[in-house]
Amino acid sequence: MSNRNVASPALTELPSHTRVLVVGAGFGGMAAAGSLIRDGRAGDVVIVERAAEVGGTWRDNTYPGCACDVPTSLYSLSFAPSPDWSHTFAEQPELFEYLKDVATRSGIRARTLFDCELLGAHWDSTSACWRVRTSRGEITAQVLVAASGALSTPNLPDIEGLDSFEGTVFHSAAWNHDHDLTGERIAVVGTGASAVQFVPQIVDRAQRVTVFQRTASWVIPRRNRTLGTVEKALYRRIPLTQKVVRGLVYGMREAYVVVFAYLTWLLPAVALVSKAQLRAQVPDSRLRRKLKPSFTIGCKRMLLSNEWLPTLARDDVDLVASGLERVTRTGVVGSDGVERAVDTIIFGTGFTPTEPPVARLLHGVDGRTLAEHWDGSPSAHRGVTVSGFPNLFLMYGPNTNLGHSSIVYMLESQATYIREALAYMTARRAAALDVDAAAQRRYASRVGGALATTVWNSGGCSSWYMDERGRNSVMWPTFTWRYRALLSNFDAENYRAIEPGAEEEVA
Repeated sequence: MSNRNVASPALTELPSHTRVLVVGAGFGGMAAAGSLIRDGRAGDVVIVERAAEVGGTWRDNTYPGCACDVPTSLYSLSFAPSPDWSHTFAEQPELFEYLKDVATRSGIRARTLFDCELLGAHWDSTSACWRVRTSRGEITAQVLVAASGALSTPNLPDIEGLDSFEGTVFHSAAWNHDHDLTGERIAVVGTGASAVQFVPQIVDRAQRVTVFQRTASWVIPRRNRTLGTVEKALYRRIPLTQKVVRGLVYGMREAYVVVFAYLTWLLPAVALVSKAQLRAQVPDSRLRRKLKPSFTIGCKRMLLSNEWLPTLARDDVDLVASGLERVTRTGVVGSDGVERAVDTIIFGTGFTPTEPPVARLLHGVDGRTLAEHWDGSPSAHRGVTVSGFPNLFLMYGPNTNLGHSSIVYMLESQATYIREALAYMTARRAAALDVDAAAQRRYASRVGGALATTVWNSGGCSSWYMDERGRNSVMWPTFTWRYRALLSNFDAENYRAIEPGAEEEVA
């Protein structure tokens, strides 16, 4: 999507009050704010963003090779289709430009205050509003939408001796572009979705790359292709054709969950594709054994790559399949006890989705934080609201992540739910809504029960989907259309409507 419009100016000061305060201007925040703006409520919305631009993860993750692993026709906002995508799987720079352009065209930018970080928020029962502290001052809000993202804070593991290392250290989500990797001995810790993208991009510059792998992952081909000028022209002149393509891609992606959640006995057949790729791309049988996963395919996130396995098979790349044990002043020591001299350590160790930092900043009715309420195991009614936190709505909340489709679809479903909740508040003249604790527990029980037989729970892996209590508080267990249907109407019967200064139901 080309930026053909002149950017409208963003907010320059934090107002003293707003009806809806959205925290974060990534896909989630833009979906929530965009829904309200299109509903004619632009004046009700203020977005605060800690960075200087919109984009969230697609602004922050700039490592070499960073790209989406969901087809872009589906991984885009439904209200802002673009006929200009260059590939079926867009890379980070293109996604970032898309989000910036959407922010300008939709009016989101005009309602955003940049360089404004959330420092804390407390629910005020007397006035029925959120009192919010930011790096740019204080603001009260009737409604608070937390859209800071589940994959926004890098997970840097506590490795013995890391502080003593004399070389360069950084996480892939905070890539050090000022550091030249040419001719260096590089240690890469982690073999997840980020590492499979950046390692093939840096290997030609490096003298040697050592990859530390705790668990082998299933790798499948990435069917990426360039979109031609004829195809783009068709999308531009007949927008319906792009909607049809989006629908077809959505349908194919939904079919995946049939195997992941219902017919899991078919997964060994799916694994044959990955096994064939491993055999074709890694001639060394000893290396293949190291790269053979020990759990059911789909239990952890499958990795889409055509370059990862051939890169690991190179003579100037070492795979240490026992993980990183400790760091010395000049090198790294694997769990195999061998010390290897390195100049740079790059962590591709993911994020902390079951421990979102924003949960430590939000204080509910009883003064405790959301993190304290969750106690290591996040839960939310329909993935959006939490009892004891009136008028707080979560984007990308607990049990809304996917293993088969686009999170943008889920975010837009949540945005609809928030819009309907606000409409209900207006109609009832209610100051606040608080979800019933029993309803929240019932919902969590149903989701947990549905997850029990899925591959994400029963596939025999250790994944970031499981929280510290051993509960899957991340994944959505079934079709995404069921989630959209569930959130299409606001379930007022599961909420208490609150008047200002009273924790009681409105008559």
